[in-house]
Amino acid sequence: MTPQQPTCVVIRPGQTYEGKQGLTYAEGIFAGNTGAQAICLHLLTIPPGVRANAHYHEAHETAIYVISGEAGMWYGVDLREHLVVKAGEYLYIPAGVPHQPYNPSADEPCTAVLARTDPNEQESVVLL
Repeated sequence: MTPQQPTCVVIRPGQTYEGKQGLTYAEGIFAGNTGAQAICLHLLTIPPGVRANAHYHEAHETAIYVISGEAGMWYGVDLREHLVVKAGEYLYIPAGVPHQPYNPSADEPCTAVLARTDPNEQESVVLL
């Protein structure tokens, strides 16, 4: 018996999941639906005024591109540092850095594409 060769996979939108972070993600690419071994890619919309649970991703980097709106994020030791990322901007989060993103807007959602080096996405999430 020969092992199955990896192949290209199209993922149609529609599936969502609740992350440990307290947010709802639109399922994209991950090990469970493509066999990905070193990456996941999802779409996230943070509703107005919503804050994620503080967390970090053990041993996995995250790259984010904000499509619309803006998000604030507390990060670092004791979540003492702060940044704002807006539509058209990218954000990099190193592995193991504690962070807590939120949407500061009272009426506009923030939508972003997230890529992480964890193909199982939720396995590396450690809540604080």
